[in-house]
Amino acid sequence: MQNTNLRQQLETVEAQLAKTPGSLELQFERAMLLTSLEQIPQAKQRYIEILKQNPMHCGALNNLAILLYEAGIPNVARTLFIEALKYHPEEPLLHVNFADQLLYAGEFPEAQAHFETTLRLDSENIHAHQGLSLLFQQTGDEEKMQYHRMKGAGNQRSKTFSYGGDAEPIPLLVLSSAIGGGDISWLKLVDCNVFLVTNLTAAFYDPVVPLPPHHVIFNAIGDADCCQPDLEAAEALLKHTTAPVINSPAAVLATGRITNADRLRHLPGVITARHEILNHDALESVSLEFPFLLRSPGFHTGQHFVWVDNIDALKSAASTLPGKYLMALEYLDARGSDGFVRKYRVMMIDGKLYPLHLAISKDWKVHYFKAEMTDKTEEAEFLNDMPKVLGEKGMAALYSIQKTLGLDYGGVDFGINATGDLLVFEANAVMNIIAPDADYRRAAFNNAISAVHNMLLSKAEVKIQ
Repeated sequence: MQNTNLRQQLETVEAQLAKTPGSLELQFERAMLLTSLEQIPQAKQRYIEILKQNPMHCGALNNLAILLYEAGIPNVARTLFIEALKYHPEEPLLHVNFADQLLYAGEFPEAQAHFETTLRLDSENIHAHQGLSLLFQQTGDEEKMQYHRMKGAGNQRSKTFSYGGDAEPIPLLVLSSAIGGGDISWLKLVDCNVFLVTNLTAAFYDPVVPLPPHHVIFNAIGDADCCQPDLEAAEALLKHTTAPVINSPAAVLATGRITNADRLRHLPGVITARHEILNHDALESVSLEFPFLLRSPGFHTGQHFVWVDNIDALKSAASTLPGKYLMALEYLDARGSDGFVRKYRVMMIDGKLYPLHLAISKDWKVHYFKAEMTDKTEEAEFLNDMPKVLGEKGMAALYSIQKTLGLDYGGVDFGINATGDLLVFEANAVMNIIAPDADYRRAAFNNAISAVHNMLLSKAEVKIQ
């Protein structure tokens, strides 16, 4: 379901551009509207057209860099940010967005420098404080992490978004973390033409102050490994309301990688990786057989996640990974008879399963945005008929995983072995529903988004006075 109000705005801008086609301001507004409407390929092209006319256009450079990064092209995104900062060295928006990308690439000194430059230019920039809070959490500086965590909450601990509909709005309260690194990308899931949204930082809720008006609560704090204090704060907050809740904080707290591995491995047809937590100073204590995988907890999309095949490789890799502790994981071999690794993603929304994508790659660390798939036939078959592809055993395992997780919104990434067992890589609430780049994926995307919209409406039928 696309945002009707945004589409109307786009039509108005297109009409104005027909009269003044050379207006960069209108062209930029059109590109931003296309982005908001998830028409990403068209938005990219419009930003490129703007830059052909004005290579120094700050907004186009910034926004295109973000889109390219989200599409899995970080090197080009980095080049655009560097170019933009040559022209606009005093623009805090460029520094903070570039810092975000450096942070998630593990380039902590460079990220810190750009976050601090942001604060020099804009001392109250909440985004920069949140980024530094997450950075110092990963580097183990508790004092600085707490300082920026508090500053990142801002003076206003809640924000109400503009309502774009004509009918009476439904009040929705969204709970977020204070560090900004472990939340569900909820803005793409909520229709602000239907809901009047207030976003509240759970960790800084004052129980003396009444909660904002709400008929339903969406707990968007999704990463149990890095947001435990926020989830515990959300649990305490919910004692002050009887409104229906999407994604109980207690359910989310139980979805950390280690907890999931322990509880899901007992389900029929499910295999999870054996694991150990390692201290940087005691790496020799590992008992897993080489080769195995090593990662820093709290990161996603393959960041700070490496293959090690001997003790020397383990020590070398550990020296580059952030965090006080590291997680060693058994390697689950998801290669098919053709030697390719397959990773499926299924969303779990309001008790139902929705296939989202299939990534196929020669690399053990397979991610959809990096997978080089020239033939999309196999993915299309999965999206069109998931039960046929997974079989009864696979579908039964998925339903068991969903029931065990107890999430209203979440997802699971998995492979399949030769006997039809699911090799679970990850299962949690922070699975994103990314806009498709091909028409054959559009129906699956729309089905998942519609399921979220319908769930929100269904939950909101219980009115709270």
